[in-house]
Amino acid sequence: MPARRITRAGITGFPRNGVRRTTPAGLLVAVAMVLGGCGSQGAQEPAAAPGTAAPAATPSATPSAAASVLTVTDPWVKTTKKGMSAAFGTLVNNTDAEVTIVSGVSPISPVIELHEVVDSKGKMIMRPKEGGIVIPPQGTHQLQPGGDHIMLMGVTEAVRPGAQIPFTLTLKDGRTVEFTAVGKDFAGGKEDYQPGMDMGGDKADKGDGDMHMGESDG
Repeated sequence: MPARRITRAGITGFPRNGVRRTTPAGLLVAVAMVLGGCGSQGAQEPAAAPGTAAPAATPSATPSAAASVLTVTDPWVKTTKKGMSAAFGTLVNNTDAEVTIVSGVSPISPVIELHEVVDSKGKMIMRPKEGGIVIPPQGTHQLQPGGDHIMLMGVTEAVRPGAQIPFTLTLKDGRTVEFTAVGKDFAGGKEDYQPGMDMGGDKADKGDGDMHMGESDG
């Protein structure tokens, strides 16, 4: 049997076409590669953590609870140079419970009241709406000339066509709803929101079949 000689290259003396066995060093390298691959997959798991935090940001993008309860569509304010005016629109209750508006504020008026127009002994008069404005569950309520409206008294600046007038309404449960109304010219039933308003006196009826709310003496 021919002698075999061990060198750094391995064991010599075998035929060239023989099958060489994997040395222990090669085996260690292969195991290291496998373990390294597993380790890289595990390292990717913490990277997914930021993705799990994304849902936490969702509430900040959600509209306020009050805004989802009540919305105001097509809001507008009757133009005026001074004195009094009124805001109108459609109140939409988005819930299954009754919603009541008890007050409102606007930067252009120091005093805002919720008003209604009623027939009193054959005369159309305007007066504060007792108990506020109620919107039925999943229903709407119209604010319109000759009906319920948001009254602005002592207007501090002229309301011109296209003006953007901000309002904040307070609900019975204390929540608030904000909206912006647009200034709009309107003659309609000849309502005239001006100083000298007499809600129940003769000034509310001019005898021509139209309603005049608060026309000044001058």
